[in-house]
Amino acid sequence: MTSVFAKLDVDGDVKTNDASRLTSSYPAAYKDFYGLPSLPPCIYKSGPAWRERTGPEAYRITREARPVYDHPIADQWHAIGTSIYQFLDSKGVKWTSIDPVGFAEEGEVEPFCPLLMWIGVHPKSLVYDAAVAAAEAIKKILTQAGFTGIEVAFRESVVTRSVATGPKLFPFNPLRDPVPELLKPFTPTLGFSIAPLKTPYYEGTGALYLRVGNADKRTVLLTAAHVARPSPTFADTSVSRMHNSQVAEEIVALGDVGYSNAVTDMLSAIGDLSRSIDVWNDNIARLSEQSAEGEEDEEMAEKRQEYVDLVNKAKKKIEKINKLHNDVTKFWATPKQRVIGFVLHVEPIAVGDEPHQFTHDWALVELYEEKISWDSFKGNKVYVGENLSSSDYGKIMFPRPEDQAGYKYPRDGLLQAYGVVKEKEIRSPRYLDANGHKCLLVVKNGMATGTTVGHVNGLYSFTRVYTEDGIEQTSVEVAVLPYDKKRGAFSASGDSGAIVLERGGGIVGMLTGGSGTTEATDTTYLTPYWWLEEQIKKVLPGSYLYDVVQ
Repeated sequence: MTSVFAKLDVDGDVKTNDASRLTSSYPAAYKDFYGLPSLPPCIYKSGPAWRERTGPEAYRITREARPVYDHPIADQWHAIGTSIYQFLDSKGVKWTSIDPVGFAEEGEVEPFCPLLMWIGVHPKSLVYDAAVAAAEAIKKILTQAGFTGIEVAFRESVVTRSVATGPKLFPFNPLRDPVPELLKPFTPTLGFSIAPLKTPYYEGTGALYLRVGNADKRTVLLTAAHVARPSPTFADTSVSRMHNSQVAEEIVALGDVGYSNAVTDMLSAIGDLSRSIDVWNDNIARLSEQSAEGEEDEEMAEKRQEYVDLVNKAKKKIEKINKLHNDVTKFWATPKQRVIGFVLHVEPIAVGDEPHQFTHDWALVELYEEKISWDSFKGNKVYVGENLSSSDYGKIMFPRPEDQAGYKYPRDGLLQAYGVVKEKEIRSPRYLDANGHKCLLVVKNGMATGTTVGHVNGLYSFTRVYTEDGIEQTSVEVAVLPYDKKRGAFSASGDSGAIVLERGGGIVGMLTGGSGTTEATDTTYLTPYWWLEEQIKKVLPGSYLYDVVQ
């Protein structure tokens, strides 16, 4: 005999119209919870029908949900509620909330229903017969716990998280944005700062966007485990959030330092522009004086107009920065306003098995869909234009004449991450430097140092970390060396989690740390992405890189 739960419409592809979809099976679908703010439709409610007005001009009764206090079920509710959601999970019910509430008619002091198991499910995901069967099973759970007479209702409802208090991340379009370098920290462009809401002073960088699977279009952000759950605040153990009932460890865009630096950069830019305006205005005044004395010629007039244009352009730029500053300080000031998602999975930081012994130091952050402007989302593109001009980027990353012949700077300075650089290419690259030696030049954009370039070493490094407890951890890492002294260190504290790409966008690895005698980093360490991808697929077998955005 086929189970009614086999009829679950998990894709929400319902052919009947909305007016009759629910009422054809349950006539009170749009009456039971009439009056609540979202007017949630009821799929099915067990027990006697609730009171309705009769007559040709009868109108629906307005009802209110009421809190429940001091009910005998209170001491056992956690265990009972757990049994309920476990049952729903076992049947594949896409539930969104389980609310034990009372109901009263509007204006009435006492509720006519002291306690109802009010269960929300994703719209169009639960058919009537399955709702009836699920309600009966839940009533049996309640009865076995000693509570009879409690009814169960399923309504269509989605959970809107508290992230609604904050704005969406800004879209990023360097071609049009007047101050792209100041706007970028507040966009989802790769390289942006992230931190746990609980500890916003521990910051890192977002690496790559992935889809959970073909049938599951949730988007997750890859980062380092020690960014998502920094020690010593969080225990160094694996965490997976598989049910809505589990506490969400939320992640914010821009930790304390990232936010402070971004706002400071705006004020510094305004100051620099204001000082330039003073200089240009002084030049305009001096040229005007000479003109008044009859000395003006065509060259002088052109020069004065040049300064006038510079002043007007700078003033407009200050207006744009001031608007951005006002928006950011008004809507982004607190970490809670900057929440973008929650920790979905964190690997325990540990050394992998032979033969590679790379470090398990990665985490996945599920993004709240409402926090991203998906129509303008750039996906896995790294902004390489922050510290490098298009000319410098071409000369560094494409050093040989034959390379430069077909070279094109990434459009708008956004390098698309695409494809995975395999171990063989890391160990023996096919590219040559200006001197004809093999080299694998790489670029990254991180929270701390922005856009930097470096050389990947063909031999893996061995690293050892000593904890305060004296425990030793030895692992193998892909090493990145600075490009040269002028360009400085490839990374610094805060860049952990940044993705590292070769010049064509091939993914080399995720930045996890570095070494040096001071805060400056001499050598940067990566976990190779070819290996990391294998580990991610053990947790999310159907996951894949976010689609290429044209």
